[in-house]
Amino acid sequence: MTDTTAATSTPSTDAGEPTTTDSTAAPAAGTTATAPTDATSTQDAKPTEPVVPEAYDLKMPEGVELDQAATTEFTAIAKELKLDQAAAQKLADIGAKMAQRQADAHAQLVETWTEQVKTDKEIGGDKLAENLGVARKAIDTFGSPELKALLNSTGLGNHPEVVKLAFKVGKAISEDGFVSGSPKGNTTNDPAKKLFPNMN
Repeated sequence: MTDTTAATSTPSTDAGEPTTTDSTAAPAAGTTATAPTDATSTQDAKPTEPVVPEAYDLKMPEGVELDQAATTEFTAIAKELKLDQAAAQKLADIGAKMAQRQADAHAQLVETWTEQVKTDKEIGGDKLAENLGVARKAIDTFGSPELKALLNSTGLGNHPEVVKLAFKVGKAISEDGFVSGSPKGNTTNDPAKKLFPNMN
């Protein structure tokens, strides 16, 4: 009778020593063992929290100033967003550039109105100074200090329609039809300066 245990016998080496298939054995030559990864090392890493100052020291470009209300509002928003000093300054720089572009665009618009008044067929040309004097009389007679301040600050005193309206009113109330709008020696052609000589 054949011994059936031979089929399940442990393989041996040439020296007769039994071999093992233990999974914990050292890796064969030429292979690299993989170290176990620490799953908690990446989970515990957290981004650094930004340092939010108690008050932001914002630097504005020359000629640009932040009023108190704007500063307070900006600070509240920056803190809510947890911005550090550098990030807040970048945001303020963007706001300053936008404000400067708006101011430049408005200045260009006012300059366009001024040129339109100078070349207007009704009030411009050779009689510009005379007609602006008539318009000024209307503003001085009927305009309140608040109205004058509004026309000065917004540049609307240079708008052709505003100047024309003031001219018509001044002409209607003028007894002799002419009121000089500028003292002798003043040759400025800026309508706003003739209507409002104190305007910068």
